[in-house]
Amino acid sequence: MKITTKSAELGGRTLTLEVGRFAEQATSAVLAKYGDTMVLVTIVSSGERPDLDYFPLNVEYVERLYAGGRIKGSRWVKREGRPSDDAVLKGRIVDRSIRPLFPKGFKNETQVIITILSVDGENDPDMLGVIATSASLAISPIPWKGPVAAVKVGYLAPQNGNEISFLTNPRENEGVFAEAEVVVTATKDKILMLEAGMNQIPEDITLKAIKYGKKEAQIVIDLINDLVKEVGKEKIPFTESSVNEDLLAILEKNYKKEVNASILARVSKENESDDLAILSDTIFENYKEKFDKKEIEKALDYLFKKSVRENILKNGKRPDGRKADQIRDISSEVGLLPRTHGSAHFKRGQTQVLTVTTLGSPSLEQLIESPEGESAKRYMHHYSMPPYSVGETGRVGFPSRREIGHGALAEKAILPVLPPADKFPYAIRLVSEVMSSNGS
Repeated sequence: MKITTKSAELGGRTLTLEVGRFAEQATSAVLAKYGDTMVLVTIVSSGERPDLDYFPLNVEYVERLYAGGRIKGSRWVKREGRPSDDAVLKGRIVDRSIRPLFPKGFKNETQVIITILSVDGENDPDMLGVIATSASLAISPIPWKGPVAAVKVGYLAPQNGNEISFLTNPRENEGVFAEAEVVVTATKDKILMLEAGMNQIPEDITLKAIKYGKKEAQIVIDLINDLVKEVGKEKIPFTESSVNEDLLAILEKNYKKEVNASILARVSKENESDDLAILSDTIFENYKEKFDKKEIEKALDYLFKKSVRENILKNGKRPDGRKADQIRDISSEVGLLPRTHGSAHFKRGQTQVLTVTTLGSPSLEQLIESPEGESAKRYMHHYSMPPYSVGETGRVGFPSRREIGHGALAEKAILPVLPPADKFPYAIRLVSEVMSSNGS
């Protein structure tokens, strides 16, 4: 297979995308290199799954210790195990960057595997993973409205009269001095996804960082488009699923009142029921000679969401009657658990969380083994959302990607205000137990 390579300068380093060297039986594959950091992204898309009511997209971020010349420290287990929390978080960034651009109704099972092949200790592989995934989707026959590009923007606060300085994909030693790191994922025209960690940065600086990231992202998008021109495959024809207009007109005329009633019923988890399902059964009985059940369910779901949106935008009224700028009732308590080092309960509307603090000696900090080397965390925030929190039954086991992601968000928010280790020499573990969750 012919090897095709495209390169561009990004942040003072060469970004290279290559097609044709590896994984020729995958739907598409791209090898990406930035400095001496390399990742391979493979994508396989199988046949349509009409039995599903969601898009079965799976993104796996696979860290290999050999990428940094390391062997696992365990004496008994040398093979890499389940993904680390860091790998899960990086996979989530890729997922959030690509998922919105698949057409509505696309149900072909699609798997993205990002394998870290080499790390140089300076250039993080996470942004490279997004870029290589975008390139792989762009050259594939899979219908997708990309490309996108991801850039990490570092902000250095001005000192001694210096001007504001932004860094594109800060190197490992540069990131230490950054007051903010903002991940910007963008298409040619729009910002698609943002994630940031900041030390109380003014809003105008944040906006400038986002605009800077979008501008830098265009370099990558142009590079991917050049690759598509040379090796891109023709996209599979796909028509986005649409609501039956005749059916929608009937529902808006005859069942708008019932749909609005179902919105009110769903505000409270206590009153929630299968109201839309019951309504769809009723409508099906009346119109089964003209429309099938799935058409009716789809149209009802569309009308439900349309009604919620119109009430907010046109009437300034949210489903529970609040104004657009009105928050839920908030309350909090501290010191609930007598034998823990600290505890607090926070409630907003029907959402409530109990967070418990435990302090330990510095030796209890978490050791992290990754291709980049070993590191340690003295502050750990673990988030637990059991099935009962949403009034459902379910399996309890390893933390979900969502739980890992929410814990990481809490860490980012609190880290900037924690006292430094030389003033507060403790390992700190917080566990947030979600007792009830209703939309916040």
